[in-house]
Amino acid sequence: MMTAPPLLHAHPLAPTAAALREGRLDLPAYLERLCDRVETVEPHVQALVPEPERRRRLLAEAQVLLARYPDPTSRPPLFGIPVGVKDIIHVEGFPTRAGSQVPAEELTGPEAAAVACLRQAGALILGKTVTTEFAYFEPGPTRNPHQPAHTPGGSSSGSAAAVAAGLTPLALGTQTIGSVIRPAAFCGIVGFKPSYERIPTAGILYFARSVDHIGLFTQDVAGAALAASVLCRDWHPVSEPDRPRLGIPEGPYLAQATPAALAAFAAQVARLEAAGYTVRRVPLFADIEVINARHRRLIAFEFAQEHARLFARYESLYRPRTVALIREGQAVPAEEAAAIRNGRAGFRNHVQEVMAAHGIDLWLCPAAPGPAPVGLETTGNPIMNLPWTYAGLPVLTVPAGVLDGLPLGLQLIGRWYEDERLLAWAGPLAAHVQPNFYEEIDKN
Repeated sequence: MMTAPPLLHAHPLAPTAAALREGRLDLPAYLERLCDRVETVEPHVQALVPEPERRRRLLAEAQVLLARYPDPTSRPPLFGIPVGVKDIIHVEGFPTRAGSQVPAEELTGPEAAAVACLRQAGALILGKTVTTEFAYFEPGPTRNPHQPAHTPGGSSSGSAAAVAAGLTPLALGTQTIGSVIRPAAFCGIVGFKPSYERIPTAGILYFARSVDHIGLFTQDVAGAALAASVLCRDWHPVSEPDRPRLGIPEGPYLAQATPAALAAFAAQVARLEAAGYTVRRVPLFADIEVINARHRRLIAFEFAQEHARLFARYESLYRPRTVALIREGQAVPAEEAAAIRNGRAGFRNHVQEVMAAHGIDLWLCPAAPGPAPVGLETTGNPIMNLPWTYAGLPVLTVPAGVLDGLPLGLQLIGRWYEDERLLAWAGPLAAHVQPNFYEEIDKN
């Protein structure tokens, strides 16, 4: 049996991007070291879809990029940054397999708008990252770099694990319930899900297109802000805003987290209050069971619609939990799905009305019911992410301590289309919660 090398490695996006742009970091040498790490660590993490000629391709693309931008003063913001791309997002030159046995030629499509945007900003594609089957609950082989016997979360499993293991400073994922925020929390990194449609979703294999979001993973809040400024429509940088007023959504929603996770959350809140943050405890989502059921009915219906043609031809190639969701979706009346879909705007407005009435700038809550479960048969429960995804509000998770030797995430939720303010507030706030794992690695 192979002895695992250190699976965590500091690789923050913001300083790496600055060093590459300014020429302080030699791009070919950087990529050589990165490929060395991939070859050493990837067998133990299994975050990336295999690619035999990855190193050769990346080095050739780097030479093209250097020839295009020889002057460091003219280089774009993500010059030379390798990006992992979840394997339901189309990338020119790469097959899309979606963690499925369905033939790849049935899953083709034009390159995603988000990927084209990253390329225009100077990014290179490290490769595809492992996803659960069609971004639902049937997991791939990816392991949590903190404790490989535990899930990395899903469905953006490979993207989260690749960033946590330092295989890439930036990766794309998608979220329909909790597939960015939950794996980021489980893997001890930063995950960002923007306001609905702020990052264009054209060019993905849709799960449920009325609620699908493209999101991203980094090790640093500054890196998340940098990537968001490239990817989000109509991005307008904001100066450092005043300290936000924080709200805790009290009631049955919050009670979905485990007692141990809630105790850790209370300690996180206490640290913020001691640092001078105003925290208000406000009842919210008293009907969370109804909200959860509605969202699940909607996404099941839309998933069944998206897969109608493929499932009719390749049902035997679909795995059991995916089949069960399609069967569930086939039984949802179209009128019911439309009513739930149309209710999203009213639901979002209600959340924001509560924020306005109580003077809340950001909601604060656990990013998952607890740390990553043991075993690779499940990807954990996305229940703490669901209402925010249904509302389409911008969400960020930051590392916030450890429970049973595994990371916890703190989930921050902003107002509709105020993604810029959320990210501007998140950096100082995160520093009060707990230094991140990679700062601790650097110290040692």
